[in-house]
Amino acid sequence: MFRLFSQTRRCLQVKQALKRQEWPLRPAHLTAAAQQASFSTASVEHLSRSDSWPKDVGILALEVYFPSQYVEQVELEKYDGVEAGKYTLGLGQKQMGFCSAHEDINSLCLTVVQRLVERSRLSWDSIGRLEVGTETIIDKSKAVKTVLMQLFQDSGNTDVEGIDTTNACYGGTASLFNSADWVESSSWDGRYAVVVCGDIAVYATGNARPTGGAGAVAMLVGPEAPLVLERGVRGTHMEHVYDFYKPDLASEYPMVDGQLSIQCYFRALDQCYSIYRKKIQSQWQKVGVDKPFTLEDFQFMIFHTPFCKLVQKSVGRMMLNDFLAAPNPDTQSGLYKGLQAFRGVKLEDTYSDKDVEKAFQKASLEMFSQKTKPSLLLSSRNGNMYTPSMYGCLASLLAQYSAQQLAGSRIGAFSYGSGLAASLFSMRVSQDAAPGSPLDKLLSSLSDLQTRLDARKQVPPEEFAEIMKQREETHHLVNHTPQGSKDDLFPGTWYLERVDDKHRRQYARRPL
Repeated sequence: MFRLFSQTRRCLQVKQALKRQEWPLRPAHLTAAAQQASFSTASVEHLSRSDSWPKDVGILALEVYFPSQYVEQVELEKYDGVEAGKYTLGLGQKQMGFCSAHEDINSLCLTVVQRLVERSRLSWDSIGRLEVGTETIIDKSKAVKTVLMQLFQDSGNTDVEGIDTTNACYGGTASLFNSADWVESSSWDGRYAVVVCGDIAVYATGNARPTGGAGAVAMLVGPEAPLVLERGVRGTHMEHVYDFYKPDLASEYPMVDGQLSIQCYFRALDQCYSIYRKKIQSQWQKVGVDKPFTLEDFQFMIFHTPFCKLVQKSVGRMMLNDFLAAPNPDTQSGLYKGLQAFRGVKLEDTYSDKDVEKAFQKASLEMFSQKTKPSLLLSSRNGNMYTPSMYGCLASLLAQYSAQQLAGSRIGAFSYGSGLAASLFSMRVSQDAAPGSPLDKLLSSLSDLQTRLDARKQVPPEEFAEIMKQREETHHLVNHTPQGSKDDLFPGTWYLERVDDKHRRQYARRPL
């Protein structure tokens, strides 16, 4: 008992000492290196402040990588012998990007991180955390993060926290949350965090194959960000279900229950949106704002996008949630006109109800066009990237608006990973839209997205099918050198050079 009191007293003494210190502490070794980077000043300035946490933590910069080749979905419909419009109208997909045998998850992430650092003019030692979200597993022990550390070799910086995070398409969001929490924690040393999301989404021959894709996104996280993660309002839902999973470690292909997965997606959206609304309404009430939160309070809404048609239905789903939560919705005019017949439905009974789905999809069409459709540029033309999917939607949105149009807006974001894990959160866009502002720089860096998509090589379905077969037969081989030309890769792309007889992978970079 006396020992317990003694330990408690010592803990109190430590807490009192910490309160007297100015936090966060300034790491002296960082200052000179940080001054060399274009993003160097914001984080270092915070080190000299005594605030309880850094201000406006969020996304400072964002980089996207996608494969240099694609197949047209219209041509794939003909090749697969399905009815016209099955992939284009039914799924809402236009094109699908795919990787050659020279690319794997490591090469994708090497490419996107190098691009982020080079285009942001960062120094490698200004990065103190790097976390990777991926479900593309090529080694059951060695993390993709450790492969990325070769990029830091010349700088001598090995003090980089973070590791891989895995749960289907949710790993990137978990990595973003972890990195933002690190910046806001007592562990933060003033440097930046880098979040990497990357995957290769491939399916066996059949009706799921058109929902594939590939790519990677890297985000720079720190204070004074133009995209600020709103605090205290995340809505998260997790449960145990087998809707999509990869139990065969010798195969790149998943086990999928398509209908169950769509139902799980909608159920998770319902739950996350309900929790988000309760939390943000509670915040509003504390400052004297007494009103329900609805979809209209998001200026933009982005989603994890397995296929674009599902996203359009999801906007209608959120409107259904608002409609059922409203005490006295006006069904004679306005947003909910003609929806009175659905007033008594229960959410849990509507997952397979086509009448409800069609009615609210139609009613929400204008909101979808204004708030969400612009974010589907990359998803419609490159396909489902798994963990980077929602962040590709964010990049698409930012690439199509000016700083003046986005300034001050709230962007809602729904992230889903099968199995399942899901969150709905929001970002506030900076009010500063001046030329040269952080927001202006972020948007300028993404302005070439459409041009880069247009620069890809179109591949006929027959060649696509052959490349997929080659991947299936060779992705696990040892003492192997990938076949085919590397000339079609974008300049600056990292690629797999060889796998030796001990499964060790060697990479090279195509010249810029």
